[in-house]
Amino acid sequence: QVQLVESGGGLVQPGGSLRLSCAASGSIMSVNDMAWYRQAPGEKREKVAGITSAGTRSYTDSVKGRFTISRDNAKNTVSLQMNSLKPEDTAVYYCYADIRSRTSSWFLPVWGQGTLVTVSS
Repeated sequence: QVQLVESGGGLVQPGGSLRLSCAASGSIMSVNDMAWYRQAPGEKREKVAGITSAGTRSYTDSVKGRFTISRDNAKNTVSLQMNSLKPEDTAVYYCYADIRSRTSSWFLPVWGQGTLVTVSS
């Protein structure tokens, strides 16, 4: 069984920084795209940032210049460095990855359990 485990959420003041981390574990053959999504109360889940296995990054417009996504392919981890945080960044953040396990012929979507980020003074 493959799973994603996130860490790093919490309470931060506006203008502050947080770093989210996510590690994939289990019987992993290969990891393709990885990403961070977020969902605020009453809102749809949105993709915040993504990174391909080759390292190509993408960001939603509202976080460009403030957030940086990175990954370590050797460790099957992905991180999200969040700077200049705003109250509107408050949400549950979810790690996502396309993973092929050793018992599968296909890449399947895997989600983390979510970690709460609260930006408030």
